[in-house]
Amino acid sequence: GWKAVKARSGNMDLLVALGTTAAYGLSVVLLWKHTGGDTPDLYFEASAAVITLVLLGKWLESRAKWQTADAIRSLNALRPTVARVLVDGVEVSTPVERIAAGDIVVVRPGERVPVDGEVIDGSSHVSESLITGESLPVAKAVGAKVTGGSVNEEGVLKVRTLAIGAETTLARIIHMVESAQAVKAPIQRIVDRVSAVFVPVVLGLALLTFAGWFLHSGNAEQAVISAVAVLVIACLCALGLATPTAIMAGTGVAARHGILIKDAEALEVAHSVTAVAFDKTGTLTEGKPSLVTIEAAGGADPDDLLPLAAALQKTSDHPLSHAVMELARKMRIAVPPARDAQALPGRGVQAAVRGRHLLLGSTRLMNEGAADPGTLLTVAALLEAEGRTISWLLEREENRTRVLGLFAFGDTIKTTSYAAVSRLRDLGIRTVMLTGDNQGSARAVARELGIGDVRAELLPGDKAAIVQELRNEGYVVAMVGDGLNDAPSLVAADVGLSMSTGTDVAMEAAGITLMRGDPRLVADSFDVSRRTYSKIKQGLFWAFAYNVLGIPLAALGLLNPVIAGAAMAFSSVSVVTNALLLRRWRGAASAAHGAGTNQGACR
Repeated sequence: GWKAVKARSGNMDLLVALGTTAAYGLSVVLLWKHTGGDTPDLYFEASAAVITLVLLGKWLESRAKWQTADAIRSLNALRPTVARVLVDGVEVSTPVERIAAGDIVVVRPGERVPVDGEVIDGSSHVSESLITGESLPVAKAVGAKVTGGSVNEEGVLKVRTLAIGAETTLARIIHMVESAQAVKAPIQRIVDRVSAVFVPVVLGLALLTFAGWFLHSGNAEQAVISAVAVLVIACLCALGLATPTAIMAGTGVAARHGILIKDAEALEVAHSVTAVAFDKTGTLTEGKPSLVTIEAAGGADPDDLLPLAAALQKTSDHPLSHAVMELARKMRIAVPPARDAQALPGRGVQAAVRGRHLLLGSTRLMNEGAADPGTLLTVAALLEAEGRTISWLLEREENRTRVLGLFAFGDTIKTTSYAAVSRLRDLGIRTVMLTGDNQGSARAVARELGIGDVRAELLPGDKAAIVQELRNEGYVVAMVGDGLNDAPSLVAADVGLSMSTGTDVAMEAAGITLMRGDPRLVADSFDVSRRTYSKIKQGLFWAFAYNVLGIPLAALGLLNPVIAGAAMAFSSVSVVTNALLLRRWRGAASAAHGAGTNQGACR
């Protein structure tokens, strides 16, 4: 209380100190004046009881606030302290802080991965539930990325270190959660201004109470005790706790379910979002081409098409070739050998397979060979209208080139995108797709997902301009993206949400990072924001309600200081306890994702 006076401000401690000192001082005066006869009414025990109750309340608050910081402690607990580093082929136990980028780390079954890195030897399944909320273990083989803090399930992995210290994913998660819990929300700044006025008002009411009782009854003892009760009942502490405890609990539980909220402002704004702008590639779709259609020409064997195409693409590094090989692996196709493979720049590839001269490439390649696609030409036109990329499998004979079939490639829609868009629609939130992709592909995806507003063939600046246009129309806009080109629109939106599967630039620009590439987490982000904001409003309501009810009762002499102190302590504890109920929140995405997810991203 004395520090508050020196700082020319007021707080709950000042009110309690003044009240208990006044009660104690009154008791000393009454005891000193007592000359005999009946024992006077003394209030030593009232001062002691009030201070005891206030300290008990503070202890309970501290204990409750300690629980709201579970997310940070749990994340820090994921950090291994020692790792096995390969030095000249020998495993050496080394403190994690001494590992450098490029060091080879050995991770045995059951151990936590100590660094962010790339698997260079071995295969295993790694549990990333504590980092991303992904309930099922993820298969890892040579070339796969692993995240520090995840758990290696069965195989021995050798990992080349890519990031250390503050650059690791886990360190960045911890920093984001700490930042969100440290920064004041806009509503808290309003509460602070109210609190600055509140203490002088309570002091004034206490003085009026003293003056009123003294003038009414002439009894200074009753006047002082009523004024003390007014000072003690004022629950400024509950007012100050309502916002920060709810924010700490909300950001902590969100982190457990793979939603990282960078700052309190993003958490507060997200509850009022009325329009969501989605990037397409990598956000609503998988972000990599997949082979979606194979059509055989008349006279060609449909079962031969995929093996022949895989043989041609085996040595290619083109994204479409990866799609062909991926499907061949999934279907366990035996790929025949190819000889004399040769790339045809801008057109495709050719090679000899099973003694046949085969080509795989663009429509331009087919036209150059004067091949007749027949009825496949109509099929190709329909597929291209849907935004598919077409490749033709051709066979060159002595004097002609004939079409064996066509392959259509597309960016597969994430299975979770359907539920994500549907849930936003149910919440009354408008959905818009903003993409740099072609009109055909964009409209096909939007039609499939039920998104009515599509803007395609956009540059990064165009996306930001459309976001601003939506804001000008009165919408509170959230932008969801994952790429470098989404950064301007993520910043332009009222709140940006980035997929952690995307670029670092997008994550830096966004206020919320989704640790799984699951668009259902978008609606979950809004849900946890709404619940957190609701807890803030409930806390502020009860804090004001205690004052509105308690101060008049104390001023009228209907509350003694002990009861007032108990009520004040109870108000603070109840506000914090109500905020802690947020820890029971579980997002719909996590519930649908699997029973294992309820262990969360930070537990």
